[in-house]
Amino acid sequence: MYFYIICLVIGLVFTLLCTIFGHFFGGHDADGADVGTGGHAEAGFADSGVPALSFFSPTVLATFVTAFGAIGTILSAIESVRGKHFIIATIAASGGLLIAWVALMLFNTAFRKMQGSSESRVMRLIGQEANVITAIPAGGVGEIAYIQGGTRYNAPARTEDGQALPAGQLVRIKRIVGTQFYVEPMK
Repeated sequence: MYFYIICLVIGLVFTLLCTIFGHFFGGHDADGADVGTGGHAEAGFADSGVPALSFFSPTVLATFVTAFGAIGTILSAIESVRGKHFIIATIAASGGLLIAWVALMLFNTAFRKMQGSSESRVMRLIGQEANVITAIPAGGVGEIAYIQGGTRYNAPARTEDGQALPAGQLVRIKRIVGTQFYVEPMK
């Protein structure tokens, strides 16, 4: 029984200390010397970019240890299973894993729902109206401005047929290849 009480106390103390130190001492940064260097490097990697907890994160592990200790302590106090250490340990471990998994899912769902993006959704732009802000020369690149989600964006643009378009011309976005927008004049 003492083993489970120790696990319960360690889990609770760890959670409490993380909360206190994370609140009062977290989020600070140290400034150092600024060193400039020259050069250029580029690499690519695809990632969803959504923050999430791992099952082995301190938060989830503390949840497991706390739940394991609490369930083990409760079961050790029940007369019908007292002394049956294997049964108590199995139920406590299973319950701890289940509660830790639920905590993991709750945190990850909360993190996912809190994510917002100021990035425009590219596929929604097809067919949208835009305005030429830098003239598009024949066979060349100019610049358009469009509004999406209440935010104005600028993008490099070419005409679909290679013809020139003056600044101020209303256009419709036909397709997007990479960062290039292909447009046609509004009729």
